[in-house]
Amino acid sequence: MEPRSSGLQRLVREVAKFGAVGGAGVLVNLGVFNLVRHVSDLPVVRASIIATVVAIVFNYVGFRYWTYRDRDKSGRTKELTLFLLFSAVGLVIENGVLYLATYGFGWDSPLQSNVFKFVGIGVATLFRFWSYRSWVFRALPAREAESILAAEAKKPERKQPERKQPAPKQRVP
Repeated sequence: MEPRSSGLQRLVREVAKFGAVGGAGVLVNLGVFNLVRHVSDLPVVRASIIATVVAIVFNYVGFRYWTYRDRDKSGRTKELTLFLLFSAVGLVIENGVLYLATYGFGWDSPLQSNVFKFVGIGVATLFRFWSYRSWVFRALPAREAESILAAEAKKPERKQPERKQPAPKQRVP
């Protein structure tokens, strides 16, 4: 059994990595959203859906190959299917908030659209974090995870030039 602080530290690292990938994904999402709105006449929610799909692809790569690289890789088809399923639910949550603001309340200026797009991303992110860590990128049993991490640590690193150590001081009698 691992000490409580070790498990907490692992969760903090996981949340930080998830946040880094997710933060970059938010920038991709908002960037594509505003680009599509600027260069096309698509309605706001359709532009948002396109942006969300692009961000989903971006996030999968980041999550699989960085945040959750030490997690079980044996069932990639199942993993991708679950990721897309939970991402679709997140897409509905995210764009449901935008839809409600735009068509329910008439808040559709560019600033309002970005604010509610961002709020929708935030609400959907809570769902995504829980679902991805619980169902998609499942943790390996502790022994298997430790052996994978140990194997990665043994991989040869780029050789650094050796530093010459000063000769030990000799005692004079």
